[in-house]
Amino acid sequence: RAREEKAKQASSADELIAMKTVVSSRNAAVAPRAKATRSRTLVSKTNGALARRVACRAEVDPKQAMDEQMKRLQAQVSEGKIKAVNAAEVGNLIQNGWTLLDVRPPEEVQKGAVENAVEVPLFVIDDDTSPGGLLKQMSAFGMGGWWLGNKHMKLNTKFMGSVRKGIPTDASVIVGCQKGLRSLSACEQLAKSGYQKVAWVTGGFDSADPGDLPVKEGRDIRFAGNGGLSDVVGWTDAHKKANKDQSVFDGPFGIVLKVAFAVIIIDGLTAVPTLSKLFGGE
Repeated sequence: RAREEKAKQASSADELIAMKTVVSSRNAAVAPRAKATRSRTLVSKTNGALARRVACRAEVDPKQAMDEQMKRLQAQVSEGKIKAVNAAEVGNLIQNGWTLLDVRPPEEVQKGAVENAVEVPLFVIDDDTSPGGLLKQMSAFGMGGWWLGNKHMKLNTKFMGSVRKGIPTDASVIVGCQKGLRSLSACEQLAKSGYQKVAWVTGGFDSADPGDLPVKEGRDIRFAGNGGLSDVVGWTDAHKKANKDQSVFDGPFGIVLKVAFAVIIIDGLTAVPTLSKLFGGE
């Protein structure tokens, strides 16, 4: 009996040790999974918080951001940090030693370049051919590009580097573009980069009258920003200003109207014999 009891106790002890071993092995296997689960939960929470912050930033109205930037730039003009000049003053300033910085894209400069100007585009055409890039280009075309000729642009990341190479920081700089918005933004960058005497062409080159600027080949620089179907038919602000003393039948749009009226008249004349036969037969 004593031997049987000792055997039972030994067996129970062995079973207890085996159970502890199984439980320990299970805990050892579960611990990494639990740790991994906690890590995934923490990463998920972090990504969620980051996504919410990005979403909040994306919800900022682009128009509101643009308005705030314009107010900030206008304040710099009011404080005298940036001098505001009109297109008619640019010629005299150039003669007095000022340097003209043309920040228009090459496509606009080719249609009307200013003599002796330093040409550094603030924005360039976005040539991204990825699906996202093509979608942006299609969106720009659908949002008025077909009419105005606008294309999706991207910031020239080498802008200030190119400006420093062409213009020393102690020079007096006039910054101009076609409409006057990009040049004002460029003025802010120049002021931050150490340029002390900076002038901004208010209204851009669109506001220049013929003879205000020394344009190469005597071109009218007001037409340099035109494009799309509006330029083909002559229905742009530049055409309206240039043709303000002319009738609606003058200029490119007048040509389109004349062609349309000619087609209508010819169509009517060709229809006369057919109508005569019909009525004569009756």
